[in-house]
Amino acid sequence: MTSFRPAPAWLADAVFYQIYPQSFADSNGDGIGDFDGIAERLDHLSWLGVNTVWLNPCFVSPFGDAGYDVADYLNVAPRYGSNDDLAKLVDRAGRRGIRVLLDLVAGHTSDRHPWFTASANDPDDHRYIWAPQGCPDGFVASPGSRPGAYLPNFFAFQPALNFGYARESPDEPWRQPVDAQGPRANREALRTIMDHWLGLGLSGFRVDMASSLVKDDPGKAETSRIWTELRHWLDRTHPEAVLLSEWGEPEISVPAGFHTDFFLQFGGPADGLALRSLWSNGSGTVNLEWDPLDCFFDASGKGSPRPFVEAWQRASTALGSSGFISLPTSNHDFSRLNCGPRSADQLPAAFAFQLTWPTLPAIYYGDEIGMRYVPGLPDTEGSVLGPRYNRAGSRTPMQWDDGPNAGFSTSEHPYLPVDPAPDRPTVAAQRADDTSLLHLVHRLIALRTATPELGPNGSVEVVHAGYPFVYVRGGRYLVVVNPQQGQASYPLGNIRPGRALEVSGVAADGGTITAEGFGYGIFELPG
Repeated sequence: MTSFRPAPAWLADAVFYQIYPQSFADSNGDGIGDFDGIAERLDHLSWLGVNTVWLNPCFVSPFGDAGYDVADYLNVAPRYGSNDDLAKLVDRAGRRGIRVLLDLVAGHTSDRHPWFTASANDPDDHRYIWAPQGCPDGFVASPGSRPGAYLPNFFAFQPALNFGYARESPDEPWRQPVDAQGPRANREALRTIMDHWLGLGLSGFRVDMASSLVKDDPGKAETSRIWTELRHWLDRTHPEAVLLSEWGEPEISVPAGFHTDFFLQFGGPADGLALRSLWSNGSGTVNLEWDPLDCFFDASGKGSPRPFVEAWQRASTALGSSGFISLPTSNHDFSRLNCGPRSADQLPAAFAFQLTWPTLPAIYYGDEIGMRYVPGLPDTEGSVLGPRYNRAGSRTPMQWDDGPNAGFSTSEHPYLPVDPAPDRPTVAAQRADDTSLLHLVHRLIALRTATPELGPNGSVEVVHAGYPFVYVRGGRYLVVVNPQQGQASYPLGNIRPGRALEVSGVAADGGTITAEGFGYGIFELPG
């Protein structure tokens, strides 16, 4: 494993909070969230206890893919404010002990980026991947005077930046090696972009599609070398900054140079099962190509925590002390926790697990109040990818207050406001109710923050991988989680729960622990 500077000390205590900027808080009444709106809501984040915010892309963009089609890496989109507004937000957050990370789209740009406009009209420009003749499968015909076609990275309007190919092919003579001029220029551009924003006070980046750089790259070996090079540069120039990857394979990405990788929902059993086996109940954002499975956090009780635990054990063993795994509640591409048949009373057990397992927790905005995934919304800014892959349902406006616009001052928000309903959760209502999910998440974060054994470096011993799920953290704390609707019991043997730190529907009788449906408990073990 390549030797890197140890991760900044602050990262081990991170509780991430993902903000979708256009949907979080609208300060000027135009129906789109902005930096000033986020700044006005920092008290909510500070009270909740999160200390690291990740902003989805906020750069200049035509917003064909909600900002993941970047047209200018060094300036923010005017709809969110100015570069100065972002700097002020970072400063105000920092005074509350909250760090801010940006989303770095490393593998592609918008087709309206000046780099691409120049490349589309200059056959000698190799910043992008071009086939000089015809239009091979997967390529898109050139929009400029340059003959041939370019390779997109996702949507057709997102041309792939050229970081080279790991292997040559006589059938594709346009393939360039990773050390060619174009790939070298793009690696230098990533350093320039990161240096620019870190110099303004940002604390790092979540990297979009981090494994997508080098093409035809078995085992991602050449892509890994690029990130290793960038990590060494970061260690020298910005040692307190961090890199989080959208990769989904921590055992590859962290040794390559990332400080943290997320367990993600996409991919097959090898790389996508860990997260889906916990939360995905077959509703909301679903890819029909994925194998069906019964998730553990489901009322039916048909699932198992074993797929997650085994994936975590494999990755954790490979990482050792070199970095971390992050476990999200959901994200902008995946169904919210509160989705389909899952009811609000199932959410507390999910948070009791997520905030006590040895990963870095990432809370998607609104999940702390149980916002629901909204089905059937129209395609907006590239949100719909297929008949069952509609991402708009996870991107609706943050529900700050009662009313049809969810705290936004106009109905012109690109992701339609949620219709008011009697059971629709809002921050205002839950803040006033100390029995609410919001208050539980607040208490769990505070408990985690005050208890190092519940953090990512504390040990974990799985006592029972079933219903109820029972494990011991740091040799001192017993956690019991029962996500199903029926009662479940397990004999604890010599383990005797002591003082209850956070409990609902869980009790010990002799040597047996019994959890009511959707019950959870965190107990201190006697010394």
